[in-house]
Amino acid sequence: MSREIQVTFDAHDPRALSSFWRDVLGYVIPGPPGADLPEGADALAAWDEFLARIGVPEDQRDSRSAIEDPAGHGPRVFFQRVPEDKVVKNRVHLDVRAAPGLQGEERMAALEAECARLVALGATRERRHEPAPPLEAGHIMMADPEGNEFCLD
Repeated sequence: MSREIQVTFDAHDPRALSSFWRDVLGYVIPGPPGADLPEGADALAAWDEFLARIGVPEDQRDSRSAIEDPAGHGPRVFFQRVPEDKVVKNRVHLDVRAAPGLQGEERMAALEAECARLVALGATRERRHEPAPPLEAGHIMMADPEGNEFCLD
């Protein structure tokens, strides 16, 4: 039997990092328990109201956040606040599939366009790996606003 998974990020600012990854992946921030948010409603504002109503101290309200695939296909991504800094390269990273099925210059142009969009969201471009057939299609290594590496693939 297969299992569902959740990908978890340690973060200094879970709210900001979840918002970044929401925009990268086209995910949504789910509303709080029992909330039926109308289309376009601000889920983060709903969470602020919910957490205040149940008595969570203000300094603890940004201790976690999550994003979900609105179509229900991709894994839930959870962000939890931790005090320590990231100190070494990730042993596991996400590959953001920005150019599936494309090859050569068409692929790299699509990756460059997505790279520019993500840099505008706060990502950092690290390096480009050129196509080297037959095994390497080419990709761009990047880092999110907290330094977690990921690839545009």
